[in-house]
Amino acid sequence: MAVPWDDVVAHGTTLPEVAESTSYGTTALKVANRLMGRLRTDSDGALALRCSAGDKVALVEGDDPAFFTTPHYDGHDYVLVDLDAVDRAELLELVTDAWHLVAPPAVRKRAAG
Repeated sequence: MAVPWDDVVAHGTTLPEVAESTSYGTTALKVANRLMGRLRTDSDGALALRCSAGDKVALVEGDDPAFFTTPHYDGHDYVLVDLDAVDRAELLELVTDAWHLVAPPAVRKRAAG
């Protein structure tokens, strides 16, 4: 069930204008220099991934222990993902959703076009 960070990067970089970068000293994925998600190597090794407020509530309050949050992320539209426990297909879908949330309108328009 584990999803290696390299697989997250491989999927993410298939999306328009996504590149591997850094954020807060850790490896990250950004679209047009906007943060989609970053690997938290400082404590739990989870992926902090951008999501909608509604998705965050549904994921954190759901039955899947792969999704959680910490007080640091209260009020922020990021869900923490345990890469050792998450379903691969669900995670890759969430990475794509993060792209849609973060990509500037011009990038989304070019991708649709």
